[in-house]
Amino acid sequence: MRYFITIISSVVFSCMIKSALAQNVYEKTAKLMGVGFQFALVSHSETEAERHLNAAISEVKRIEALISSWNKTSQTALINANAGIQPIKVDDELFHLIKRSLRISKLSDGHFDISFASLDKVWYFHKPLVKIPDSTAIKNSIKHINYKHIILDEKARTVFLKDKGMKIGFGAIGKGYAAEKVKALLKSKGVKAGLINASGDIASWGDHPKTKAWKVAITNPNTQNKDNIAWFDLHNSSVVTSGNYENYVTINNTKYTHIINPKTGWPVQDVKSVTLFANNAELCDALSTTVFVMGKNKGLELINKLKGIECIIIDNSDMIYQSKHLKTKQFNNAKH
Repeated sequence: MRYFITIISSVVFSCMIKSALAQNVYEKTAKLMGVGFQFALVSHSETEAERHLNAAISEVKRIEALISSWNKTSQTALINANAGIQPIKVDDELFHLIKRSLRISKLSDGHFDISFASLDKVWYFHKPLVKIPDSTAIKNSIKHINYKHIILDEKARTVFLKDKGMKIGFGAIGKGYAAEKVKALLKSKGVKAGLINASGDIASWGDHPKTKAWKVAITNPNTQNKDNIAWFDLHNSSVVTSGNYENYVTINNTKYTHIINPKTGWPVQDVKSVTLFANNAELCDALSTTVFVMGKNKGLELINKLKGIECIIIDNSDMIYQSKHLKTKQFNNAKH
Protein backbone atom coordinates (compact mmCIF):
# COMPACT_ATOMS: atom_id res chain seq x y z
CA MET A 1 0.00 0.00 0.00
CA ARG A 2 1.42 3.36 -1.00
CA TYR A 3 0.64 6.74 0.55
CA PHE A 4 1.42 10.18 -0.73
CA ILE A 5 0.40 13.75 -0.20
CA THR A 6 -1.67 15.34 -2.92
CA ILE A 7 -3.46 18.56 -3.64
CA ILE A 8 -7.12 18.32 -4.51
CA SER A 9 -6.70 19.28 -8.16
CA SER A 10 -10.19 20.67 -8.70
CA VAL A 11 -9.37 23.30 -6.12
CA VAL A 12 -5.67 24.04 -6.37
CA PHE A 13 -4.03 23.18 -9.66
CA SER A 14 -6.80 24.03 -12.09
CA CYS A 15 -5.55 26.87 -14.24
CA MET A 16 -7.34 30.20 -14.06
CA ILE A 17 -10.05 29.57 -11.48
CA LYS A 18 -12.40 32.55 -11.52
CA SER A 19 -13.47 34.35 -8.40
CA ALA A 20 -15.69 37.25 -7.54
CA LEU A 21 -12.57 39.43 -7.43
CA ALA A 22 -11.52 38.33 -10.94
CA GLN A 23 -8.38 36.76 -9.56
CA ASN A 24 -7.10 33.59 -11.15
CA VAL A 25 -4.91 30.72 -10.05
CA TYR A 26 -2.14 30.11 -12.55
CA GLU A 27 0.12 27.09 -12.42
CA LYS A 28 3.22 25.58 -13.95
CA THR A 29 5.09 22.31 -13.45
CA ALA A 30 8.77 21.52 -13.99
CA LYS A 31 11.28 18.82 -13.15
CA LEU A 32 13.84 20.39 -10.84
CA MET A 33 16.29 18.98 -8.29
CA GLY A 34 15.52 15.58 -9.80
CA VAL A 35 11.82 15.68 -8.84
CA GLY A 36 8.57 17.24 -9.96
CA PHE A 37 7.78 20.77 -8.81
CA GLN A 38 4.33 22.40 -9.04
CA PHE A 39 3.93 26.15 -8.74
CA ALA A 40 0.56 27.88 -8.27
CA LEU A 41 -0.01 31.56 -7.69
CA VAL A 42 -2.89 34.03 -7.62
CA SER A 43 -2.79 36.92 -10.06
CA HIS A 44 -5.01 39.32 -12.02
CA SER A 45 -2.85 39.01 -15.12
CA GLU A 46 -1.72 36.00 -17.13
CA THR A 47 1.34 37.89 -18.35
CA GLU A 48 2.34 38.86 -14.82
CA ALA A 49 1.73 35.34 -13.57
CA GLU A 50 3.92 33.84 -16.30
CA ARG A 51 6.75 36.17 -15.36
CA HIS A 52 6.50 35.19 -11.70
CA LEU A 53 6.27 31.47 -12.48
CA ASN A 54 9.42 31.65 -14.59
CA ALA A 55 11.17 33.50 -11.76
CA ALA A 56 10.15 30.70 -9.39
CA ILE A 57 11.70 28.08 -11.64
CA SER A 58 14.90 30.11 -11.97
CA GLU A 59 15.11 30.39 -8.19
CA VAL A 60 14.96 26.61 -7.73
CA LYS A 61 17.70 26.18 -10.34
CA ARG A 62 19.85 28.70 -8.46
CA ILE A 63 19.36 26.85 -5.18
CA GLU A 64 20.16 23.50 -6.78
CA ALA A 65 23.42 24.92 -8.14
CA LEU A 66 24.33 25.97 -4.59
CA ILE A 67 23.40 22.89 -2.55
CA SER A 68 23.81 19.99 -4.96
CA SER A 69 26.54 17.60 -3.87
CA TRP A 70 26.53 16.05 -7.37
CA ASN A 71 27.46 19.31 -9.09
CA LYS A 72 31.25 19.36 -8.85
CA THR A 73 31.37 23.17 -9.07
CA SER A 74 28.90 23.80 -6.22
CA GLN A 75 30.04 25.08 -2.85
CA THR A 76 28.63 21.93 -1.27
CA ALA A 77 30.79 19.75 -3.52
CA LEU A 78 33.83 21.87 -2.63
CA ILE A 79 33.16 21.35 1.08
CA ASN A 80 33.01 17.58 0.49
CA ALA A 81 36.13 17.52 -1.68
CA ASN A 82 38.06 19.25 1.09
CA ALA A 83 36.92 17.04 3.96
CA GLY A 84 39.78 16.54 6.38
CA ILE A 85 41.90 19.00 4.39
CA GLN A 86 40.77 22.59 4.81
CA PRO A 87 37.78 24.84 5.54
CA ILE A 88 35.83 26.26 2.60
CA LYS A 89 34.41 29.78 2.55
CA VAL A 90 30.76 29.76 1.49
CA ASP A 91 27.91 32.17 0.88
CA ASP A 92 25.91 33.30 3.89
CA GLU A 93 22.90 31.44 2.51
CA LEU A 94 24.60 28.04 2.52
CA PHE A 95 26.34 28.74 5.83
CA HIS A 96 23.05 29.42 7.59
CA LEU A 97 21.32 26.43 5.97
CA ILE A 98 24.05 24.19 7.39
CA LYS A 99 23.81 25.96 10.75
CA ARG A 100 20.05 25.33 10.91
CA SER A 101 20.62 21.71 9.91
CA LEU A 102 22.99 21.26 12.83
CA ARG A 103 20.33 22.63 15.19
CA ILE A 104 17.93 19.91 14.02
CA SER A 105 20.69 17.34 14.52
CA LYS A 106 21.19 18.49 18.08
CA LEU A 107 17.44 18.55 18.74
CA SER A 108 17.04 15.01 17.39
CA ASP A 109 20.19 13.58 18.98
CA GLY A 110 21.64 12.88 15.55
CA HIS A 111 18.65 11.13 14.01
CA PHE A 112 18.80 13.93 11.45
CA ASP A 113 22.31 14.39 10.10
CA ILE A 114 23.34 15.99 6.80
CA SER A 115 26.64 14.07 6.92
CA PHE A 116 24.64 10.90 6.13
CA ALA A 117 25.74 11.46 2.52
CA SER A 118 28.83 9.34 3.11
CA LEU A 119 26.45 6.39 2.62
CA ASP A 120 25.54 7.28 -0.95
CA LYS A 121 28.16 4.93 -2.36
CA VAL A 122 26.79 2.07 -0.26
CA TRP A 123 23.04 2.60 -0.58
CA TYR A 124 21.94 4.19 -3.86
CA PHE A 125 18.56 4.45 -5.55
CA HIS A 126 19.28 6.37 -8.78
CA LYS A 127 20.36 3.12 -10.46
CA PRO A 128 19.67 -0.60 -9.85
CA LEU A 129 20.88 -2.00 -6.53
CA VAL A 130 21.09 -5.75 -7.10
CA LYS A 131 22.26 -6.93 -3.70
CA ILE A 132 22.27 -5.83 -0.09
CA PRO A 133 25.39 -3.81 0.71
CA ASP A 134 28.13 -5.51 2.67
CA SER A 135 27.73 -4.91 6.40
CA THR A 136 31.41 -4.04 6.73
CA ALA A 137 31.05 -1.33 4.09
CA ILE A 138 28.06 0.07 5.98
CA LYS A 139 29.99 0.12 9.25
CA ASN A 140 32.92 1.87 7.59
CA SER A 141 30.62 4.48 6.07
CA ILE A 142 28.80 5.39 9.27
CA LYS A 143 32.15 6.12 10.89
CA HIS A 144 32.09 9.28 8.79
CA ILE A 145 28.61 10.33 9.93
CA ASN A 146 28.79 12.80 12.79
CA TYR A 147 27.20 16.24 12.69
CA LYS A 148 29.49 17.29 15.55
CA HIS A 149 32.41 17.06 13.13
CA ILE A 150 30.95 19.73 10.84
CA ILE A 151 32.89 22.78 11.98
CA LEU A 152 31.47 26.25 11.31
CA ASP A 153 33.46 29.46 11.65
CA GLU A 154 30.99 32.32 12.04
CA LYS A 155 33.53 35.09 11.51
CA ALA A 156 35.25 33.60 8.47
CA ARG A 157 32.00 32.06 7.10
CA THR A 158 33.76 28.75 6.49
CA VAL A 159 32.64 25.13 6.70
CA PHE A 160 35.07 22.34 7.51
CA LEU A 161 34.38 18.60 7.60
CA LYS A 162 36.76 17.37 10.24
CA ASP A 163 37.25 13.83 8.96
CA LYS A 164 38.46 12.76 5.54
CA GLY A 165 35.66 10.72 3.96
CA MET A 166 32.89 12.88 5.42
CA LYS A 167 30.27 14.16 3.00
CA ILE A 168 27.24 16.40 3.46
CA GLY A 169 24.02 16.38 1.44
CA PHE A 170 20.69 18.15 1.64
CA GLY A 171 18.32 15.41 0.47
CA ALA A 172 16.39 15.59 3.75
CA ILE A 173 15.96 19.36 3.85
CA GLY A 174 16.73 20.80 0.40
CA LYS A 175 13.28 20.62 -1.23
CA GLY A 176 11.62 22.24 1.76
CA TYR A 177 14.29 24.93 1.72
CA ALA A 178 13.68 25.54 -1.98
CA ALA A 179 9.92 25.84 -1.42
CA GLU A 180 10.47 28.44 1.29
CA LYS A 181 12.93 30.43 -0.83
CA VAL A 182 10.52 30.50 -3.77
CA LYS A 183 7.70 31.59 -1.48
CA ALA A 184 9.84 34.42 -0.09
CA LEU A 185 10.87 35.51 -3.59
CA LEU A 186 7.31 35.64 -4.90
CA LYS A 187 6.06 37.48 -1.83
CA SER A 188 8.83 40.05 -2.33
CA LYS A 189 7.55 40.56 -5.88
CA GLY A 190 4.06 41.30 -4.60
CA VAL A 191 2.42 37.93 -5.19
CA LYS A 192 -0.33 37.87 -2.54
CA ALA A 193 -1.07 34.14 -2.54
CA GLY A 194 0.30 30.90 -3.84
CA LEU A 195 1.41 27.37 -3.21
CA ILE A 196 4.70 25.61 -3.96
CA ASN A 197 4.71 21.81 -4.14
CA ALA A 198 8.25 20.45 -4.28
CA SER A 199 7.37 16.78 -4.79
CA GLY A 200 5.32 16.68 -1.59
CA ASP A 201 7.11 19.48 0.27
CA ILE A 202 4.43 22.16 0.28
CA ALA A 203 4.53 25.83 1.28
CA SER A 204 1.49 28.09 1.03
CA TRP A 205 0.71 31.73 1.68
CA GLY A 206 -2.25 34.05 1.28
CA ASP A 207 -5.87 33.29 0.36
CA HIS A 208 -7.01 31.01 -2.41
CA PRO A 209 -9.44 33.24 -4.39
CA LYS A 210 -12.26 30.71 -4.23
CA THR A 211 -11.84 28.79 -0.97
CA LYS A 212 -9.40 30.93 1.05
CA ALA A 213 -7.57 27.82 2.29
CA TRP A 214 -5.75 25.48 -0.06
CA LYS A 215 -7.29 22.01 0.16
CA VAL A 216 -4.75 19.26 0.73
CA ALA A 217 -5.28 15.54 1.22
CA ILE A 218 -3.26 12.46 2.06
CA THR A 219 -4.67 9.80 -0.23
CA ASN A 220 -4.43 6.06 -0.67
CA PRO A 221 -3.94 5.51 -4.42
CA ASN A 222 -4.29 1.71 -4.21
CA THR A 223 -7.94 1.62 -3.27
CA GLN A 224 -10.46 1.57 -6.09
CA ASN A 225 -12.02 4.90 -5.21
CA LYS A 226 -8.75 6.52 -4.06
CA ASP A 227 -10.27 7.53 -0.75
CA ASN A 228 -8.48 10.06 1.39
CA ILE A 229 -6.75 8.96 4.54
CA ALA A 230 -6.98 12.54 5.80
CA TRP A 231 -7.87 15.97 4.48
CA PHE A 232 -7.26 19.45 5.81
CA ASP A 233 -7.09 23.12 4.93
CA LEU A 234 -3.66 24.65 4.37
CA HIS A 235 -3.50 28.39 4.97
CA ASN A 236 -0.26 30.32 5.47
CA SER A 237 1.44 27.11 6.50
CA SER A 238 3.41 24.13 5.21
CA VAL A 239 3.21 20.37 5.04
CA VAL A 240 5.75 17.71 4.03
CA THR A 241 5.49 13.95 3.68
CA SER A 242 8.42 11.54 3.91
CA GLY A 243 7.54 8.07 2.66
CA ASN A 244 8.91 4.69 1.64
CA TYR A 245 6.84 4.42 -1.53
CA GLU A 246 8.89 6.23 -4.18
CA ASN A 247 12.62 5.67 -3.72
CA TYR A 248 13.18 2.07 -2.68
CA VAL A 249 14.45 -1.30 -3.83
CA THR A 250 13.12 -4.78 -3.14
CA ILE A 251 15.70 -7.51 -2.62
CA ASN A 252 14.77 -11.05 -1.55
CA ASN A 253 11.18 -9.89 -0.94
CA THR A 254 12.35 -7.21 1.51
CA LYS A 255 11.77 -3.53 0.83
CA TYR A 256 14.63 -1.11 1.47
CA THR A 257 13.69 2.58 1.46
CA HIS A 258 15.95 5.52 0.68
CA ILE A 259 15.39 6.90 4.19
CA ILE A 260 18.33 5.58 6.19
CA ASN A 261 19.04 5.73 9.89
CA PRO A 262 22.35 7.63 10.15
CA LYS A 263 23.14 5.86 13.41
CA THR A 264 22.97 2.35 11.92
CA GLY A 265 23.45 2.88 8.20
CA TRP A 266 20.39 0.75 7.44
CA PRO A 267 17.09 1.80 5.82
CA VAL A 268 14.17 2.36 8.16
CA GLN A 269 11.78 -0.61 8.08
CA ASP A 270 8.83 0.00 10.42
CA VAL A 271 7.30 3.24 9.08
CA LYS A 272 5.50 3.86 5.76
CA SER A 273 5.08 7.61 5.89
CA VAL A 274 5.33 10.67 8.08
CA THR A 275 3.44 13.89 7.32
CA LEU A 276 4.65 16.97 9.17
CA PHE A 277 2.75 20.27 9.59
CA ALA A 278 4.40 23.57 10.55
CA ASN A 279 4.72 27.16 9.39
CA ASN A 280 7.95 26.50 7.50
CA ALA A 281 8.51 23.90 4.75
CA GLU A 282 12.24 23.62 5.45
CA LEU A 283 11.54 22.72 9.07
CA CYS A 284 8.79 20.31 7.98
CA ASP A 285 11.18 18.61 5.58
CA ALA A 286 13.88 18.08 8.19
CA LEU A 287 11.51 16.99 10.95
CA SER A 288 9.52 14.58 8.76
CA THR A 289 12.75 12.70 8.03
CA THR A 290 13.71 12.91 11.70
CA VAL A 291 10.42 11.39 12.88
CA PHE A 292 10.60 8.71 10.16
CA VAL A 293 14.02 7.64 11.45
CA MET A 294 13.10 7.89 15.14
CA GLY A 295 9.96 5.78 14.71
CA LYS A 296 6.43 6.36 15.92
CA ASN A 297 7.04 6.34 19.68
CA LYS A 298 10.10 8.55 19.92
CA GLY A 299 8.95 10.59 16.94
CA LEU A 300 5.59 11.45 18.48
CA GLU A 301 7.27 12.17 21.80
CA LEU A 302 9.50 14.72 20.09
CA ILE A 303 6.73 16.41 18.08
CA ASN A 304 4.41 16.63 21.09
CA LYS A 305 7.10 18.71 22.82
CA LEU A 306 7.36 21.23 19.98
CA LYS A 307 4.98 24.18 19.75
CA GLY A 308 3.09 24.70 16.50
CA ILE A 309 4.26 21.43 14.91
CA GLU A 310 2.06 18.38 14.31
CA CYS A 311 2.39 15.09 12.47
CA ILE A 312 0.70 11.96 11.14
CA ILE A 313 2.58 8.65 11.12
CA ILE A 314 1.54 5.54 9.20
CA ASP A 315 3.36 2.37 10.21
CA ASN A 316 3.88 -0.85 8.30
CA SER A 317 0.69 -2.32 9.75
CA ASP A 318 -1.27 0.61 8.24
CA MET A 319 -2.02 1.98 11.69
CA ILE A 320 -2.29 5.75 11.76
CA TYR A 321 -0.87 7.78 14.63
CA GLN A 322 -1.21 11.51 15.07
CA SER A 323 0.21 14.10 17.42
CA LYS A 324 -1.85 15.60 20.22
CA HIS A 325 -3.29 18.74 18.71
CA LEU A 326 -3.61 17.95 15.03
CA LYS A 327 -6.95 19.10 13.62
CA THR A 328 -7.93 16.74 10.81
CA LYS A 329 -10.82 14.54 9.89
CA GLN A 330 -10.96 11.75 12.48
CA PHE A 331 -9.35 8.49 11.41
CA ASN A 332 -11.02 5.16 12.08
CA ASN A 333 -7.79 3.60 13.30
CA ALA A 334 -5.94 6.68 14.51
CA LYS A 335 -3.98 6.48 17.75
CA HIS A 336 -2.50 9.27 19.83
